[in-house]
Amino acid sequence: MDTKEQQFTDIIKKHERTIYTVCHMFSDDKDEVNDLYQDILVRLWQGFDAFEGKSDIKTWIYRVSLNYCINFSHKQKRQRERLSFGGGLPADGSSLERNLQVKQLYKRINALGLVDRSVVLLWLEGLSYDEIGAILGISVKNVSFKLVRIKEKLKKMSNI
Repeated sequence: MDTKEQQFTDIIKKHERTIYTVCHMFSDDKDEVNDLYQDILVRLWQGFDAFEGKSDIKTWIYRVSLNYCINFSHKQKRQRERLSFGGGLPADGSSLERNLQVKQLYKRINALGLVDRSVVLLWLEGLSYDEIGAILGISVKNVSFKLVRIKEKLKKMSNI
């Protein structure tokens, strides 16, 4: 394995969880998540030479992963519309009630629009507003505004 391949492999090993987290936000199907993961790896490899290091590597991985999953989601929606017209969550040993609450939360998050879902995903991953803004190409103030609005939406969904 040459130096470039080893460097790429090391980066992917370090950020594998990040990629899988994004994939799980866009699909509950294990096979589909694995397909998304593989497709994202291909995209990352194809763009690896072009990565200039102007941003953190994690930011770049998030951006590529989110863009791919958003495009995939749009494509799936168009296919479903045409047809209709003519991860799971990992078990962590917590109580059944907590698992149900987490599943309900993820179900509500998945009901959000793609951009809102992406903002929540990145926020839940513990990224700063600056990092979220850089990944999504929006201002820090816009990130803050979106999170407040999203939290209100999620609260309303829990009252329904």
